[in-house]
Amino acid sequence: MKAKSLWYLEDIDLTNILCPIKLKNGALDTRTQKVYKKGTYIYFPEEQADKIYFIMEGSVKIGKLGKGGKELTKTILSKGEVFGELALVGISQRKDFAFVVENATLCIISVPQMKSLMRKYTQLQVFIMRILGNRILDMEQRLESLVFKDSRTRIIEYLLNQAKKKGQRIGYETIVRKMLTHQEISNFTATSRQTVTTVLNELREKNILTFNRKRLLIRDLDKLAAEGKL
Repeated sequence: MKAKSLWYLEDIDLTNILCPIKLKNGALDTRTQKVYKKGTYIYFPEEQADKIYFIMEGSVKIGKLGKGGKELTKTILSKGEVFGELALVGISQRKDFAFVVENATLCIISVPQMKSLMRKYTQLQVFIMRILGNRILDMEQRLESLVFKDSRTRIIEYLLNQAKKKGQRIGYETIVRKMLTHQEISNFTATSRQTVTTVLNELREKNILTFNRKRLLIRDLDKLAAEGKL
């Protein structure tokens, strides 16, 4: 199984389109590349939404803060992915925050620049529509999970999704690198850190998976999927 991302288009160099070193006329590109350190925020809720961000390196968490400062992780994005895209549909203020999980190099594109590129490149329009559509579907699935499934099942589904999206098949096993902390997994699945730790330890005792701070190794995907149906 190869690691997957949102970059569905293989016939166009989106990296060069979104963040080229120089424009065709030889002038320096007006788009900005910026490095953000791990643990810093890129933007907060209610800030002006006038830019789109392309991840060249690193990873970024998109989330919301609820009552009492409780955090809900919406998604974690990595190299080759875009965020802040709601600014393209007329959302003038951020409704979430963007936080750097791993040192990140970002290409920052203004909304007018992105719209100009989308008019020029039809493939880019398709790509942005796919991003919006897939993120809506992801949120719908998570909402259904929250309503109809218990904490243990949500955690197992999260592990399976990580294997599907970011896993690398090694023989009969699947490895997911750069595993999130137990607290981050709990934020993503709307569970408690203690519940995440309990479920992971239980699955490790059953020899279905093993993990450390850097990686998750799933020994048998079918067995893990079966655990989610118990």
